[in-house]
Amino acid sequence: MPVTIGILKETAPGELRVAVVPEVAGKFRALGARVIMERGAGQGAQMPDALFKDVEILDSPAQVLAAADVLLKVQPPGAEEIEAMKEGGLVIGFFQAHQRVEEVRRLRERGLTSFAMELVPRISRAQSMDALSSQAAVAGYKAVLIAANTLDKFFPMLTTAAGTIRPAQVLIIGAGVAGLQAIATAKRLGAVVEAYDVRSATREQIKSLGAKFVETGVSAEGTGGYARELTEEEKRKQQEVLEQRIAAANVVVTTAAIPGRTAPRIISRAAVERMKPGAVIVDLAAESGGNCELTRAGETVVHNGVKIVGPANLPSQLAAHASEMYARNLLNFLKPAIDNGELKIDWEDEVFAQSCLTHAGEIKHEATRKLVAG
Repeated sequence: MPVTIGILKETAPGELRVAVVPEVAGKFRALGARVIMERGAGQGAQMPDALFKDVEILDSPAQVLAAADVLLKVQPPGAEEIEAMKEGGLVIGFFQAHQRVEEVRRLRERGLTSFAMELVPRISRAQSMDALSSQAAVAGYKAVLIAANTLDKFFPMLTTAAGTIRPAQVLIIGAGVAGLQAIATAKRLGAVVEAYDVRSATREQIKSLGAKFVETGVSAEGTGGYARELTEEEKRKQQEVLEQRIAAANVVVTTAAIPGRTAPRIISRAAVERMKPGAVIVDLAAESGGNCELTRAGETVVHNGVKIVGPANLPSQLAAHASEMYARNLLNFLKPAIDNGELKIDWEDEVFAQSCLTHAGEIKHEATRKLVAG
């Protein structure tokens, strides 16, 4: 019996992405899987039903949920979706488990298997499955476009009959995937770019993109490609240097985040008050508390003439390409578990083992299990 893969229309406010695009649907079919989709699921990403040649289009989410052995999602499944899922079903997507304890508890109670794309281990073999990175690249690119659109100055140097216009000074804080994409985009737009990350290993990456690395004397190498949390003394030392560079910048883009934790506070109210009037901060960590003290998720705050933009769900603003990248991540994740059209998960595979959130009535992810247990 071939495995049935289901795709729903995302219902979270502002979410325009879709979990499977036509190209990927065809590849699932080539693996022997049956693919079903709720009518209109791809419309937000400008992908009408007519493009999905290899997909059975169903009229309601209930029909998809009742038939799907594997449900592919972008946003975490809601309570109603969990209740309507097929007995023994499997769901894959972003889960934000630390914020959705009740949903995780219900997944466990119903005996459903769930894989969180944010838990995919950052190992070489899993790079093509790394949805955090693919969506972060979209966010980093879009953040700089937002900054350029918000700033009341040119990004590049211009030589005109009316004189020379000096280029914008851009500071990128955090040199993960989002930060590196932000650096590259700001350089393409002609700005003078400098960047900082607590991981000294990023120095060469930053320089390779044509930006200057901000030296603070603090290093915080962590595990799994993330930075560790800084000590109070390290934070103070970092802050002194960073606040000087923040004050000099026309644009600051912050990208610092710790998965499953509140975002580290990097820019204080006092630091904002030292910035130039008209300067812009784009805070990519807005949804997890913000890197700036004054950030409000989904809003633009103006303080002492400085605009602090707290964008929400930036990948959704480039829904077409973000969906393509995410759908390929899902395909690469699930493909090893499909054998001649049948679902066969190898639980000895570290990718499946480490990214599993719930299975067989248990919460498999230790941090989430402790959180649910209180």
